[in-house]
Amino acid sequence: MKHYKVQKTLHEINQKIRDGKVVVVTAEEVVDIVRENGPVDAARNVDVVTTGTFAPMCSSGAFINFGHSTPGIKASKVWLNNVAAYAGLAAVDCYIGATEPCEEDPLNKVYPGEFKYGGGHVIQDLAAGKSVHFKATAYGTDCYPNRGIEKDISLKTLPQATLCNPRNAYQNYNCAVNLSDKTIYTYMGTLRPNAGNANYCSAGQLSPLMNDPYYMTIGIGTKIFLGGGQGFIVWNGTQHKPRVKRTKKGVPVAPAGTLWVMGDLKKMSPRWLVGVSIQGYGCSLAVGLGVPIPILNEEIVQFTGVSDDEIFTQVVDYGRDYPQGISKSYGTVSYGELKSGAIRVNGQEVPAVPLSSVVRAREIAETLKQWIRKGKFILGEPQQHLPSAPQ
Repeated sequence: MKHYKVQKTLHEINQKIRDGKVVVVTAEEVVDIVRENGPVDAARNVDVVTTGTFAPMCSSGAFINFGHSTPGIKASKVWLNNVAAYAGLAAVDCYIGATEPCEEDPLNKVYPGEFKYGGGHVIQDLAAGKSVHFKATAYGTDCYPNRGIEKDISLKTLPQATLCNPRNAYQNYNCAVNLSDKTIYTYMGTLRPNAGNANYCSAGQLSPLMNDPYYMTIGIGTKIFLGGGQGFIVWNGTQHKPRVKRTKKGVPVAPAGTLWVMGDLKKMSPRWLVGVSIQGYGCSLAVGLGVPIPILNEEIVQFTGVSDDEIFTQVVDYGRDYPQGISKSYGTVSYGELKSGAIRVNGQEVPAVPLSSVVRAREIAETLKQWIRKGKFILGEPQQHLPSAPQ
């Protein structure tokens, strides 16, 4: 068991929040605090570090209860603004996924497809209070004889709407290049031939799981900023893979942990849930997400003090290797290098382009900071920590 010079409890920090005495800083601000004062003094003086990320997160969607009709219906197929939702749940429940395209979308038949409207856009429209056309068909039963309904719905008229995202906030991800001789269209964006650009997707030192690499404070029950409202971590996300190579500071150098998150869609904002069209690939949803890190001891604050220059990822070829399942790195680069706007790949300078917004991530961390300082956000205590790699 480790012995720390500084030891706090979540209960003590929450009491400071209630008393208006809590000290909160963002994940950017804490870097200099740890560097200048050391981890012990930083842990004594800081109670919470706030993080943030805003980027396309494909494994997202919403559970919607659309209410009973007269006569009743057991919906078997459902569409929202002509985007199919999954109805195999119950009579009037459905799940709409962020990547589901509109029924009449030509997809990649006209290459590269534009994917102008899909599930992510429906979720944004609902969050914005817009009217959405709902259609359902059914085979009819004795208890639910109705075979079809159409109506306009909005978030206000829905009995219930819950954002449920099975894989968000990836803990690091690849830097994508294209080493083939033709332009390709991927979930990492458009990649020009012969390493014409390098696309990456992480907020780096602001990113939630970069600041708690071993999930010491993050787990089931952790309360978070989600879509402009408050949500919760309910499980580790799909593809959660914590046992990857890490730096001496514990930061994974390849895709690792993920979060499964939920929250009340009715309390969220279209600013932080934005439908995305990825040329040649499909639809998605950009999600705003922030996690507060309680500073329980000097080890945790040292993890939050990680800077972009200390976070690394792999350069991966999406032109040939990735589609064929070939695992090969063409170099390790730091987020400091990526955020400078250019990296070197195979001896050539390549422009680096972010798919995530550091400006929005910074705003989320600052918003969460102010919520906590004003007593509007009490930290949630994890009931179970996420599966982690050994330290």
